[in-house]
Amino acid sequence: MRRIAPALIATIALALTATAAAQRQTIKVSTDSVAVYVTVTDADKRLVPDLVLDDFEILDNGKPVNINVFENKPVPITTVVMIDTSGSITAELGFVKEGAEQFLLRLLPEDKAQVGEFSDKIKFHPGEFIDNRDRLIYLLRNELDFGYPTRLWDAVDESIERLLPVAGRKVVLVFTDGEDTASKIGLGKVMDKAREKDVMVYAVGLQVTYFNGQQRVRTSPDRGLKRLAEDTGGGYFELKRSADLGETFTRVANELHSQYVLGFSPETPDGRVHKLEVRVKKGGMNARARKSYLAAAPGTK
Repeated sequence: MRRIAPALIATIALALTATAAAQRQTIKVSTDSVAVYVTVTDADKRLVPDLVLDDFEILDNGKPVNINVFENKPVPITTVVMIDTSGSITAELGFVKEGAEQFLLRLLPEDKAQVGEFSDKIKFHPGEFIDNRDRLIYLLRNELDFGYPTRLWDAVDESIERLLPVAGRKVVLVFTDGEDTASKIGLGKVMDKAREKDVMVYAVGLQVTYFNGQQRVRTSPDRGLKRLAEDTGGGYFELKRSADLGETFTRVANELHSQYVLGFSPETPDGRVHKLEVRVKKGGMNARARKSYLAAAPGTK
């Protein structure tokens, strides 16, 4: 489980405001560039806001590439906030809603979102992406319904599908307390689609104890969530206390608005999956970004 330092909120606020205009380097993106969104933290897991282009290195299949895109200011996001409402989460759903509300409150004016829910059914509220935070919070508080089986991978897949027509940054933020039990699609296909369509996945997992009609059971979030989040460059947070939900959803919002945008043009657009690695040249820094991308062949975009 990832612990969040008590001083984190003040540090995040500084990260969002302290980068001076003189430090903000911008290189124009070309249509052939591969976008790489990077979260950088120090040894204490604090966000690092003031790096410059020369601090980064990108390796494509182990080979350094020329970085032709660089931004270190917030980039608008379009996101689906997908909430598990299956039976095991019933007693904790109020805390989950309160936590997710902290994420919605921190959306920036140009961000857009939908609230989704999944159990044996998958629903989205409203039917399109909107930038009205008050409306989104109302839907979160009042429209979510309970079900029983957990269609986790189907829910993430449908969330990605809804993001396909959207231009710019696309993010799925999914919360669950357990394993997938009823999906028609598997983790592998979801990972492939997220990679191909450049969708970042953040995941928040919560361990809960509930009565299943015969005995008390302790849930454990699906292990595939960590793999999916890491491969797409998002974050994975596994919690044991519902009291940590608000701070964690806040962390996700602040990370998304503090990421660096890097980009490069593939030297070998061969239609294959390439491994990606982002490095920070300064010592004591950790860079988190997607670990692969599809090097689309010419004429296939």
